[in-house]
Formats: sequence, C-alpha cells, structure tokens
Amino acid sequence: MSSTATKHVAVIGGGILGVSTAVHLLRQGATVTLLTEQGLASEATGRSLSWLNSAGERSTPYHQLRIAGVDRYRTLFAADPSREWLQFGGGLMWNAAGESEVTKARHAYEKSIGYDSQLLAPEEIGSVTPGIDASAVPENAIFNPGEGWVSLPDLVNFLMEEFHALGGQLVLNAGKASVMVEGGRATAVETATGETYPADAVLVACGAATPAVVKPLGVEIPNGSPVSMLVVTKPVEHQVAAVMNTPRAAVRPNPGNTFALDHDWYEGHITEHADGSFTIPDDVVQELADESSKLIAGNPELKPASWKIGYKPIPGDGEPVFGELGRVPGCFVAFTHSGATLGLIAGELLSGEILTGDKHPMFATFRPGRFS
Repeated sequence: MSSTATKHVAVIGGGILGVSTAVHLLRQGATVTLLTEQGLASEATGRSLSWLNSAGERSTPYHQLRIAGVDRYRTLFAADPSREWLQFGGGLMWNAAGESEVTKARHAYEKSIGYDSQLLAPEEIGSVTPGIDASAVPENAIFNPGEGWVSLPDLVNFLMEEFHALGGQLVLNAGKASVMVEGGRATAVETATGETYPADAVLVACGAATPAVVKPLGVEIPNGSPVSMLVVTKPVEHQVAAVMNTPRAAVRPNPGNTFALDHDWYEGHITEHADGSFTIPDDVVQELADESSKLIAGNPELKPASWKIGYKPIPGDGEPVFGELGRVPGCFVAFTHSGATLGLIAGELLSGEILTGDKHPMFATFRPGRFS
C-alpha cells in the first residue's frame, strides 16, 4: 500500500460487485462502509442467471477479464467443491433449427482462441453431460466443459460473513444514496434521509442505476439496461449439471434441486408501473417453465415458485465500466453486464486501484472516461 493509501471507502450497492470490492478492501486493511438502497442482493444480483463463462465472441480485453473472472471462481470452488451454490458442470448451447452453420462458426471461433469447446450431435450429448433431452436439440450443440454457475445471493451471504468478521460497517435501507463532492473530490455519501458518511473514496456499484447516480456529478455513462426476469422453480428430481442456453429458454441448476430460468423473448410482456414495480402475466411465466421442461430428460413438470423482475445492468456500448471518474477524483464506478462472471476479479482489481491509485492494465479499455 502506498503512502497515499485510501483509508476509508464508502461503497454504494449491496450486489455482488459492491460486496466483493468491499471484502477485498477490508482484506487489505481499509475501513469500509457498505450502503444498500434496500437489502443485500435486492436488485440484479438477486435475479441473475449467473452463468460463469466467456463463450461466443467479444472484445479481447473483455474476454481476458472474463477468463480471469472464471479463474477466481475455480479457486473458490477448489477450496470446497461441496458448496451447493457454486458448481462447474459446463455449459450447453444450441441455436434454432436451420442455424447449424452459425453454431459451427461459433465453435470454430471458440477453438481459435483456446476456449474449451466441443461440437456435438444430439445423440452425443448424453455421454458428455447428464439430464438433457437430446430431442430438443435440432442439429448440433456446443458443450463448453469449463463453464459453471453461481447462486449470487448465496455468494453474497458467504462474503458478508467475512465482511462482518473484518469489521465492515453495513447500512441497510439507505434509499437512493448520492455522492458528495467538495473541492472537486468525492468526500462522502449522503443517504436519502440526509445521513452522511465521510470517505476518502466512494465506489458506485448500483447496477442499472449507476448512470443515474453519477449523472449529477456531470458524468454521462450510457445505459442499455433492459428489463428482465429470473424464475426459480419448485424442487424437482433431475440430473442436469450444465447451464443451458437455447432459443426459447436459458436454464441452470440451482440449490435445493430447483432450476433458475431466464430468456429475453418475454420482455415485451413485462409491464412497468408508475411506482417502479413490474408485473408479467402468470401464463407467460408458466410458458417459460414449459419451454424449459422440454430441455430436461423426462420432461418433468416445472412449477414456478417465485420470479423477480427488474433492470439487467448493461452499459450502452455493452462493455464493462470500471475505475475512477476523470472529472471526480476519488469516485469510482463498477457497471457491467457480466456482474456474476466478473464479481470476484472486479472486486480484487478495483480494490487495488482504490487503495494504491495504480491503474490496472486489464481495465484500460473499460474506463468511464471513454464516453466523455
């Protein structure tokens, strides 16, 4: 830690990026105040498919950051492979009928960058990964053995045990917090009711709300966040280990023999209300469950137990936004689509930047200043 080390950091946001960064800061001796609008994991972290991957095609820096992200989860997994909330059972994806060439091209691209990728005919799937109804696969599928999934609310609970053990201060239900600036620097966080928490540095990690929080500081971060939903089913006997990404449903195992379900085709059925709440017809939720059932061996009846709807954080250009605001020294941001995959690595790298002032090269293309 350099002599200009930041001592006290206020973190706005009780999702995976805020919690991970807070714990990494505490490990390095900082004093941390973590403020949440409502509870922990109450927004996107509480409704993320949280598939750990860098499949498909994206910019090289983003791919490298995601690979590092998956690596940190592997280390956590290796420490205790019995954790029900973090597993590496691979990922299985396929495209719609008639798109087998698209699937082949994706496989070829993944192979070209050294990403573990197997192109399978439907009849080969059963010998590679269990519990799948191969009749749902039109022509071919890609299996990525190195991928996994995490239940982020469970991970947040796990990290918060360390947060409290290391003396972090948690402020729940702070409402919409704002960054206070004095002499051009971020100096404190103010809650909706007017309490202030002085700090040497502030991290804004509020998911889809991040651009709105930094806007009063004169910083524009484009927001491309769509509304999405995560459904958790009632328990059902199954053998599925892989995360499945298919034309009509994305499905992953979830603790307690349940499944987590997601997709985007139903987004037009979601209604946003004046009070900020969302609703969706029950039959649309059941349709997603029925589509998911077709993917699972034996086609068990899937019954939705709960579903959560809200904004899925996606920056306007699709790339992550990490680091200090150029026009407001001492104020840092963390805003990304891949909050799950990047959760641990982003907290590690951001905490280093906040405490030392040294900019990490892996964030070079992700700086908030690129939009100004």
